[in-house]
Amino acid sequence: MITKAELEESHRVPWSEADLFVMSWLLGYVDPTEPSFVAAVITIVFNPLFWNVVARWEQRTRKLSRAFGSPHLACYSLGLCILLLNILRSHCFTQAMMSQPKMEGLDNHTTYFLGLAFLGWGFVFVLSSFYALGFTGTFLGDYFGILKESRVTTFPFSVLDNPMYWGSTANYLGWALMHASPTGLLLTVLVAIVYVVALLYEEPFTAEIYRQKATRLHKRS
Repeated sequence: MITKAELEESHRVPWSEADLFVMSWLLGYVDPTEPSFVAAVITIVFNPLFWNVVARWEQRTRKLSRAFGSPHLACYSLGLCILLLNILRSHCFTQAMMSQPKMEGLDNHTTYFLGLAFLGWGFVFVLSSFYALGFTGTFLGDYFGILKESRVTTFPFSVLDNPMYWGSTANYLGWALMHASPTGLLLTVLVAIVYVVALLYEEPFTAEIYRQKATRLHKRS
């Protein structure tokens, strides 16, 4: 008599074979050695690393503020660099998608309009976040000593934490779906992972900046 456990075991695919199947299927659509894919991965990982390292260095040394003669001018300059790097990242992301095959199952009107919806949702959150925070609030003004009086709680922060990051991720997801691109979907997952890691470093550090501000105000009073 064959037990239920033995029957289930007989139909179970070994993990090594399952992993090999998934990898073979994925490599049918995505070539990770293709130059534009490598460039996209590099820019996705590099951008948050760059602005976190530079902003923390500025917060410790104030060398950018002294070099530009003003913390606001230094913040504007870093913000411009971040914008240019993000344009380059988007270009590399698009080139990586265009250089690799589409998935036929995603190449239809339903998926296209779903992608368009994600793209629109992402733009709403990115633009409204920028409007709520302003330029210096968006581009790490906290690290330059340009602090807000209180935490921003208006839309989109009233419905979502870190709407700039998640709006940007939605933009990439929408763009990938509109192009029926497995490469774009894979790169979007990388964008989300990198943002999650960045937030693990950014949020405690920013909270400490405002804690120090509150302590100074308390001592003065």
